[in-house]
Amino acid sequence: MAVRRIIRMGHPALRTVASELDRKTLRSDAIRRLVDDMVDTLHDYSGIGLAAPQVNESVRLAIVEIPAGPTRYGEIDPMPLEVYVNPRISVIEADCRGFWEGCLSIPGLRGYVERPQHVRVDFQDLEGHRHSVELRGFTATVFQHEFDHLDGKLYVDRVEDTKLLMFEEEFARYHAEEETLD
Repeated sequence: MAVRRIIRMGHPALRTVASELDRKTLRSDAIRRLVDDMVDTLHDYSGIGLAAPQVNESVRLAIVEIPAGPTRYGEIDPMPLEVYVNPRISVIEADCRGFWEGCLSIPGLRGYVERPQHVRVDFQDLEGHRHSVELRGFTATVFQHEFDHLDGKLYVDRVEDTKLLMFEEEFARYHAEEETLD
């Protein structure tokens, strides 16, 4: 297990659509090591989600872990660490809400992004078993943000008003009371 370097905006891998994982590859030692490394990396960087492309692995795999208790995002429902393989998001209700998002691959910036707040995620686990979960609110935003990485998209692509894209210092000074996503 190791902490990997998170690649940053401008690296071509972040703009590439990631490949699906087949059952044989999914069960490989290389994928198990990747997941272990991603968990170590997520914890080291104090994030709540990480997609494989962010550590320069172009496969459709992401992890999410939302700790219990107060977070820098306020009080949100905790989620235990889970691995999402070949995930697909379906919008259940199109009503949107905005959050100030940040990204480990775009350090130093925040941007206001509106996303649907009720989605379903269909995915496989590391054994290849299929699962489905419905998500609402901030948690739905977290998953959409992470899974965008699998399609070569970054949150900055979704900022509709560039006046709402700023450096973290200015965000802290002028907008810190508003909700964030990192």
